[in-house]
Amino acid sequence: MSAQNPTDTYILTLSCHDTVGIVAAISGQLAKIGGFIVNSQQYADLESGRFFLRIEFQPHGEEFPGSFDELRAGFAPIAQAYNMRWELRPSSHRPKLLIAVSKGSHCLNDLLYRWRTGNLPVEIVGVVSNHPDLRELTEWHGVPYHHLPIGPDTKAAQEAALLSLVEDSGADYLILARYMQVLSPALVERLAGRCINIHHSFLPSFKGARPYARAHERGVKLIGATAHFVTSDLDEGPIIEQDVERVDHRATEHDLVVMGRDIEARVLARAVRWTAEQKVFLNGSRTVVFR
Repeated sequence: MSAQNPTDTYILTLSCHDTVGIVAAISGQLAKIGGFIVNSQQYADLESGRFFLRIEFQPHGEEFPGSFDELRAGFAPIAQAYNMRWELRPSSHRPKLLIAVSKGSHCLNDLLYRWRTGNLPVEIVGVVSNHPDLRELTEWHGVPYHHLPIGPDTKAAQEAALLSLVEDSGADYLILARYMQVLSPALVERLAGRCINIHHSFLPSFKGARPYARAHERGVKLIGATAHFVTSDLDEGPIIEQDVERVDHRATEHDLVVMGRDIEARVLARAVRWTAEQKVFLNGSRTVVFR
C-alpha cells in the first residue's frame, strides 16, 4: 500500500498515561518524515490521568514514507515507549457497519439515506432484524437483509447467528438502531467498544412500553435521546452524544413521538459519524469526543 498520494491524509489517534513529551515525540516524528499537520486535537484528563490525541496529516516532501507499512512502523517505537493504544489509518478509510433493528424504521432509514447520499463515511454491510418488516426498505438501498427471529428458547442460537454475521461481514461496529432486544452479557463482552445503541432520554423514569405516553401524562418539558456504547449495564454505557428539545402544554403524545424519533435519528447519526471519523475515545465509563 503506497503512502505517497499527496491528496490523501492520514489520521493518527492515541491514548495513554499522561506525561511530559508525548506531543513532542509525535510532532517530531512527523517533522522527520515530512508530515504536514492539517488538524490536531488533544485532551488531558486530570481525573483519570489519561491523554488523548487525534492528528490528521498529509505528505509534504520527499522524506515521506513510500508505503503505509513504513509510515506505521515509524510511530511504533513511540507507541511502545509511552504504552499507547493507537491507530493509524488513511482518512479515506470507511469502517464497516452492521445495523440491527426491530420494527421502528426511523433510525435505520436515516442512516441508510445518509450513507447512500455520501454523507456518512461508512460502509453498511448489512441489516439484521428479529422481524421481517424492514426488508423492503433495506434492499431498496442495495443492502443485504438478514431476518433472525428470536423466541424464548432461541436467544442463544439467534445471538450466535448474529455474531457470525458480524464476523463474516467484517463489520467493525454493530449499530443498534432501535433494536428492541437486550443483548446477553457474553455477546456484549465480545463486542466491547464496538456496539452503539440509541434510546430516548426519559430513562430511568419511564422504562418499558409507551414511554412517550407516560411522559405526556406527566407533562414533561424536555425530551431527548442518548447514543452510547453498549455494556452489560443496560442503557448505562459510556455516552457518545445526546440532544434535547423543549416541549410545552400544546404537545400531544403523537407530537412527542414524532419529535423523539427525529432526535433519536440525528443523535445516532452524529455518534456513528464521529466514531467513523475516529473522533470518539473510550475513557473508562465516559468518552472523549473531538467534534
